[in-house]
Amino acid sequence: MSDVRYDGPQLADAGDVDLCFDAFGEPTSPTVLLVMGMGFQLVHWPEGFCRQLAAEGFRVVRFDNRDAGSSTHLPGRRYSLEDMADDVVGLLDALGVDSAHLVGASLGGMVVQTTAIRHPRRVRSLASLMSTTGRRGVGRTSPRVLRHLLSRPPRTVEEAVERRVRVFATIGSTGFDQDLDELRRVTALAMARDPDARGGRRRQHRAVRTAPDRTTALRRVAVPTVVVHGTDDRMCHPSGGRATAAAVPGARLEVVEGMGHDLPPGAWPRLVRAIADNARRGEERGRPG
Repeated sequence: MSDVRYDGPQLADAGDVDLCFDAFGEPTSPTVLLVMGMGFQLVHWPEGFCRQLAAEGFRVVRFDNRDAGSSTHLPGRRYSLEDMADDVVGLLDALGVDSAHLVGASLGGMVVQTTAIRHPRRVRSLASLMSTTGRRGVGRTSPRVLRHLLSRPPRTVEEAVERRVRVFATIGSTGFDQDLDELRRVTALAMARDPDARGGRRRQHRAVRTAPDRTTALRRVAVPTVVVHGTDDRMCHPSGGRATAAAVPGARLEVVEGMGHDLPPGAWPRLVRAIADNARRGEERGRPG
């Protein structure tokens, strides 16, 4: 996939915030916009995964959410998932893209769901990965995982790297090999890009906590939708994925045996196929009406 075009990091004026993004694939290809989870950055979408998806004929754009990575941080500010969905549209505006195929993981799944509800004309297809609807009782986090998340913040890069390895030993896929060297590399890179990430993560978490149940609103989503969830996800119980698929009319549910709350290389072929096939259905339908 080394021949896939890559355009390096840039800042886009998305209205209230500047968003850092990069892109894989030809600018004239249909856009797939990747939205990452809570406290995570564009670098947490693996480059190899992005290149494989771009090779399917798409322009793959990944970006740092507000309060993450190299995008605008908002200390002292409160905001909502609706604000984060508006950021998505602001980025599309900056890119000159009328509508895109949206792919969101975890918190990113909540953001793309909200975008499809709030801005239906800007969404050609929807892929919600390892996420949930906001309905109480579904998609819960294992208490074992919460213990890791509530531990004291790392003080050095070495501590951050080893903490991430421990966390992913708990939330990561049990049915696929983990690339620990890559996990360590990306963790160090993320800390270098955003040394004070904890505050932003807390503000994103507040947006999730205060968000309403999207179940009823998701019934209005009319674009091709695929919901992907791993059987071994301890961060967001698979009931969250089932609830999302049940809420969106015609949604396809892809249950990946042995996948946790991560993107292991062994699962990429299936994930890329599910996203690309769903996006092609969106292309066949044409522009949102």
